[in-house]
Parts: sequence; C-alpha cells; structure tokens
Amino acid sequence: MQVDFYQLGQAPVEQVTAGPAGKVLAEDARLLIVASDDTLLGRLDRMLWDQGATSFLPHGRAGGSDDARQPILLSSSPDAPNLARNILIADGEWREAALGYDRAFYLFDNSTLEGARLAWKLLSGREGIERRYWAQDGGRWAQKA
Repeated sequence: MQVDFYQLGQAPVEQVTAGPAGKVLAEDARLLIVASDDTLLGRLDRMLWDQGATSFLPHGRAGGSDDARQPILLSSSPDAPNLARNILIADGEWREAALGYDRAFYLFDNSTLEGARLAWKLLSGREGIERRYWAQDGGRWAQKA
C-alpha cells in the first residue's frame, strides 16, 4: 500500500484535496475523504461542488441513503460504505485504519506537523508500505522523499 504525505504550504486543504480526488476519479476508482471536523467537511463539500461545470467532482456526505453509490464520500469515519480503496485524510490526524486501503493521501500543515512526523516514523520499515513525501516547490508539488 502507498501512503502519500502532503505538507500543505500556502494552499488551503480545500484546494489541495481537488488534485488527488480528481486523479482517483480519472482512474475510475473511489475515494473516502475523512476529517473529524464537520466544518472542514462542509468546506470540502462546497469545494467539490464549485469546481465548475467541466470539472465537477461527484460526491456525497456520509449518512445518506446513497452512500454506497458515491464515487467520493466525505465522512468523519474511516469506514467506507462506498467501498473506496483510496482514503484522503484531510484534517492532519493520522488514522491507522488508513492502512486497510490500497492508497492513502495524508494532508497535514504546520499545526499537525509533529503528528505527521510520528506517522512517518511509525510507517518506516513496515512491510508492504511505501511512503512518499510531497511538498510545494514553486507552486508545484514535488516529491521530496
């Protein structure tokens, strides 16, 4: 399984989330976006709707009758009723449940940097886990490790 660590710089989490979400959908796969903060989930929901007519990212909020049908599901729980094999952790709080997915996108900022460092160390040397660290470099994402 692959874990991509994304250190947020100037770009807000809402803007960064659109990139991995779009890539997952382009691969005809499903994504679970997790955050414990309902306000953050609301902002992410609006961002996914407001991508414009040509780049709308179909999604839903967990708790509805159509959860299983959603290509992207926003939730406070790391359980995926939409059968996603990809998880995006949007709030910087690492969840061990992410290791049950094929791929995890872990977004963190300066306020959650220590938790991200700890997660990086805990995943080091674990069999079957490939870690990648991404940071913005001149406005573009560059793999740093």
